[in-house]
Amino acid sequence: MTLSFRAVLLGAAAGCIALGAQAADLPRRAPPPPLPLPPAFTWTGFYAGVNAGYAVHTGNGGFTDPTYGTVTGGNRSGGFAGGGQIGYNYQFTPGSGFVLGVETDIQGTAFAKADAAYLGTTPYYSVRPNLDYVGTIRGRLGYAFDRVLIYGTGGFAYGGGSRSSSTASYPYTLPGTDRTGYAAGGGIEYAFTEKLSAKVEALYLHLDRGFTGTTYYSASVPAYYGAGKQDSGFALVRAGVNYRF
Repeated sequence: MTLSFRAVLLGAAAGCIALGAQAADLPRRAPPPPLPLPPAFTWTGFYAGVNAGYAVHTGNGGFTDPTYGTVTGGNRSGGFAGGGQIGYNYQFTPGSGFVLGVETDIQGTAFAKADAAYLGTTPYYSVRPNLDYVGTIRGRLGYAFDRVLIYGTGGFAYGGGSRSSSTASYPYTLPGTDRTGYAAGGGIEYAFTEKLSAKVEALYLHLDRGFTGTTYYSASVPAYYGAGKQDSGFALVRAGVNYRF
């Protein structure tokens, strides 16, 4: 190997070492920053929605009239109920935690009637008022597992309706159709987007007993008047959708 060729090799090696040293001195590229985590879901805020379900009377249709004795039958079967609700929730800790809220709702009802019954052995037909609508104003207390909320609820209930066209012929019919009481129950709600949630809820509503109407009439006897009372409680199972503002 000639002296000149050896010098070339030594020069190339020295150049490589110098380039490596310079590359080592260059700043390294920083790794990309991690993607930001989405904020924890919270149930806090106002909402409004709609609901629909089925209501079933829990009491029987019989009662004891202080003048005429035992009244049997006259049951009213269940029926459709549907309407809307508005409310507000406050979640103490986003993500999972306790949720406190208030909700008010109103819905129309369509209970099927089966008013034919017996006063003693005499068939009669009731002219008591219908229950055409019910509403509640309730508190809600629950626990959220992120987007799943399990809650209990209870508060004030009210209702009212219309009277039979035959009512005017019987002067002792109750003058009003409005009544009040309480509601209690619970449910589960799931937020499938940031704004929309769906719920399934069961309520028991009990309205004051005086409403059940105290006037009856039959085809064979001009009229029966009495102060009969019966259980006015009913269970309501419904599903609903809420939009959160």
